[in-house]
Amino acid sequence: MSLYSVAVCRVIHFSYVDRMKQGRKNSEANNSSSEEEIGRESKKQKIADEESTEISLSPDWGNLLPDIILQVFQYLPLLDRAHASQVCRRWNQVFHMPDLWRCFEFELNQPATSYLRATHPDLINQIIKRHSNHLQYVSFKVDSSKESAEAACDILSQLVNCSLKTLGLISTARPSFMDLPKSHFISALTVVFVNSKSLSSLKIDDTPVDDPSLKVLVANNSDTLKLLKMSSCPHVSPAGILCVADHCHGLRELALNYHLLSDELLLALSSEKHVRLEHLRIDVVSENPGQTHFHTIQKSSWDAFIKHSPKVNLVMYFFLYEEEFDPFFRYETPVTHLYFGRSVSKDVLGRVGMSCPRLVELVVCANGLRPLDEELIRIAERCKNLSAIGLGECEVSCSAFVEFVKMCGGRLSQLSIMEEVLIPDQKYSLEQIHWEVSKHLGRVWFPDMMPTW
Repeated sequence: MSLYSVAVCRVIHFSYVDRMKQGRKNSEANNSSSEEEIGRESKKQKIADEESTEISLSPDWGNLLPDIILQVFQYLPLLDRAHASQVCRRWNQVFHMPDLWRCFEFELNQPATSYLRATHPDLINQIIKRHSNHLQYVSFKVDSSKESAEAACDILSQLVNCSLKTLGLISTARPSFMDLPKSHFISALTVVFVNSKSLSSLKIDDTPVDDPSLKVLVANNSDTLKLLKMSSCPHVSPAGILCVADHCHGLRELALNYHLLSDELLLALSSEKHVRLEHLRIDVVSENPGQTHFHTIQKSSWDAFIKHSPKVNLVMYFFLYEEEFDPFFRYETPVTHLYFGRSVSKDVLGRVGMSCPRLVELVVCANGLRPLDEELIRIAERCKNLSAIGLGECEVSCSAFVEFVKMCGGRLSQLSIMEEVLIPDQKYSLEQIHWEVSKHLGRVWFPDMMPTW
């Protein structure tokens, strides 16, 4: 609730009391003069009662319990929270309670390069001076400017009294941390790794983090680290990830680029001394078509990994060009969630149907102009756990789509298909298909519509 909302509540309340009093006065004016004489003392008592009621009904905002004020403050935007802290002494005390500063997101943007509002420098200084030892869940949103990345490093280097549990470095545009000198970034990050002895979640995408810095992380947080997300960190090698896998036995979630995935890493994660991973996310990304070499992971390594962690969610994001898919899906792959961010060929989707029996979710951004009827039917036949599918710029005949839904049945909890994907045929038109699909799903279903704006 902002101060404006508080003021509105007060106006509404007192307006209501005024109307109530005015109504009673009008009613009394209609009484006879004799009744006024007789009830003069009674009216005095009524007025006294009304004033007492007004006092009792009027909310005393300054005397709200601190726990209630704290809950309200947690929902306020930062600027409103700061303004509210100036209302009274109690609200100001709540503004400085440690519980209010355990979670904070620094937004570092330059006016010339971003339309987003940045965290005010005075507030940043206040947080560092008064609340750095309270911070536990911290993230940085940084735009594409080098100045913003330097500001983030400056803040990190001052968190010497912190004990973070979660740290996230997020680039909202073109990565800017990579523009910094490697030593400058690493020294700032090391401050957090050394001083935070209970770090459990670390997300550092598009940064110059390297193997030695990961060793510092492991040396100080090996017993607590549960989630490590590292995408597009070119200075990290498979040996650095192996160091994390060997020492962080509580690791539950791991996200990394495909070039860091190796047979050795999968075998290390499959050893008995390691806990069973719950989520493994792999980003397979190509920026330069034809110039990136993708290695092949052996089937025996996948088998050992799944034997050790049979319930793991293996998530793979593909951003490849058509000619780069050759090393993938040549034999059984235990992927559960599969996303194709670029166009993928009929051949690759056919191999998915043959080699991914654990598949739970499939999203295809684009395919081309050749219908995927056979490939979709094959996926329905072989992927018995498939419960979610999304198709973008593809083509599927209405008959094949109905057959696919019929084979999958009610287990399809998510079915997102653009109307333009479905091609009418002799058996079904676009007007008929939603009834047939709804019948097999057991719920009302319509294809997604392309926005008209």
